[in-house]
Amino acid sequence: MKPTDTYHPDYFHKVVDCQWACPAHTDVPGYIRLIAQERYTDAYMLNRASNVFPGILGRVCDRPCEPACRRGRVDDQKPVAICRLKRVTYDLKDDIAARLPTAPEKKNGKRVACIGAGCASLTVANDLMPLGYDVTIFEKLDVTGGLMRSNIPRFRLPPGVLDEEIDNILNMGVDLRLGAPVESMGWLLEQGFDAVFVGSGAPRGKDLQCPGRDEAGESGRVHIGIDWLQSVAFEHVESIGERVLIIGAGNTAMDCCRTSLRLGATDVRVMARKPVDQLKASEWELEDALEEGVEVMTEHSPKAFVVENGKLKGMTFEVLEYFQEEGRQKSRVVDEIFLPADDVILAIGQDGAFPWIERDIGIEFDERDMPVVDRVTYQSTRPGVFFGGDAAFGPENIIWAVRHGHEAAISIHKHVHGEDVTDRLPNAVDVHTSKMGLHEWGYSNQYAPEERRLVPHVDMKNRFKNIDVEVELGFGEDEWRTEVERCLNCDIQTIFFNQKCIECDACIDICPTQCLTMLHIGDDEPEESVRQRLKVPARNPEQAVYVSGKLPQTGRQMIKDEDQCIHCGLCAERCPTAAWDMKRAEIFIPQARDEEAARTERKERA
Repeated sequence: MKPTDTYHPDYFHKVVDCQWACPAHTDVPGYIRLIAQERYTDAYMLNRASNVFPGILGRVCDRPCEPACRRGRVDDQKPVAICRLKRVTYDLKDDIAARLPTAPEKKNGKRVACIGAGCASLTVANDLMPLGYDVTIFEKLDVTGGLMRSNIPRFRLPPGVLDEEIDNILNMGVDLRLGAPVESMGWLLEQGFDAVFVGSGAPRGKDLQCPGRDEAGESGRVHIGIDWLQSVAFEHVESIGERVLIIGAGNTAMDCCRTSLRLGATDVRVMARKPVDQLKASEWELEDALEEGVEVMTEHSPKAFVVENGKLKGMTFEVLEYFQEEGRQKSRVVDEIFLPADDVILAIGQDGAFPWIERDIGIEFDERDMPVVDRVTYQSTRPGVFFGGDAAFGPENIIWAVRHGHEAAISIHKHVHGEDVTDRLPNAVDVHTSKMGLHEWGYSNQYAPEERRLVPHVDMKNRFKNIDVEVELGFGEDEWRTEVERCLNCDIQTIFFNQKCIECDACIDICPTQCLTMLHIGDDEPEESVRQRLKVPARNPEQAVYVSGKLPQTGRQMIKDEDQCIHCGLCAERCPTAAWDMKRAEIFIPQARDEEAARTERKERA
């Protein structure tokens, strides 16, 4: 193994597992420390710099950061409640109007059209409006928010939260055109826009084709999940039968089953083809559904709809048994059952829908009838037309759509100025000392053994009274004060200066996780061998092992398993020669404003 290049921008970024896992690269440890200091507004604005919608995502984010949290690996506890701490920044912030980005009075003369008023298009507008663009958003509905508003129930995401964070963007002067569906891409391209961004989502719910489907459809009691949720959101549907079957076990299914309970259903079952450990629903959404009395029946595959005299009676299912054969999971049918139902809701997936994009204007589509989109630039095969969110690669989630919006905004900015959209600023990292005294750090480095705090919920008696009752109440002060201390401050890095080391072993002796080892490493010794020879073998290949330069006394090298380090700073406190230091790694992820600053600097130099 060669000495580690800590100057590589991704090295420390990856050590901050939560930020690395977040598609928008939100500075999680940074905003958690600001909450601990009661600087809620600063914490909110730090969130907003990357994820744009802290109040929304603090309630409904899919949380890719939390499974990555190191807390779940060093002591087998649950990860830090990152998402719910994000909500704290929204709930406790002061007025932020003066701190929001604004559009300049002098425009740059460039016009951009965005299709759909969902999270991806709004992120593009958020990034481009402060640079002087005129951004027009075309939305087929008469409200903003896209699937955030139409498919996420109000008991999870109150409309007021949506309105506030969307208005923070629209108030910069976005030309919002509601009730204005784009029915022809060809027509739009003729309107003189310098670039077009498609953020139309994945608005087509998948149907289930099996015997009896046509007859069941005529009964009016079979619903496509996302369409049904939209009808509920806009109050076109206010009731449902007592017995409801939900086909599918993803997050949309969880929203459907919980919504059914609020519209009068008393017997709600979620029918899943896969075993329980392979369900697509997020763990926390599944827990909430089970808490409310939904029955989840796994390993049941839909076989047929049962209709008598034009009335839906229920469905038959094949009961499956899963087994391993030649290293592959297989299933076989072991039984068949009938389940009665007044209504069936199909929540088995979503697809993009692009009938309004002509196939002869230079935008290629793949075998799934999805546009061919570059995963770095988000540009289609027609220059100047970009895609993001669910419209780009199929259904993902809000935080991914935000990431797409940031990247597409960079590409749009470069495209309209005649620059190569692939020539982008690299990620970067800067480190700042955390030292406040000889052995005092600018962060709380005391290890907190407490378990993850639970978010208070409205009691069962009151949560079903009205579909507008928000179930989660958010952290109170007791909860968030405990939870912020559980964060391991993974962005405060242990920086090692090998020339200062006297090899006294003090750091190794005091390390509480035994993540440090000094070894002689052969010139050609493979990494796996080094990992096995550590004081505690490094068994997580997804996280790096730090290797220092040679130590002056013996030629050994300091090895640190980044996976087990809890960033407590004890090594730096104990070191008699200051060979260890604690420094904050600040990760720089370029956005459109940074590309503009670089472009301006290049012009000034020229």
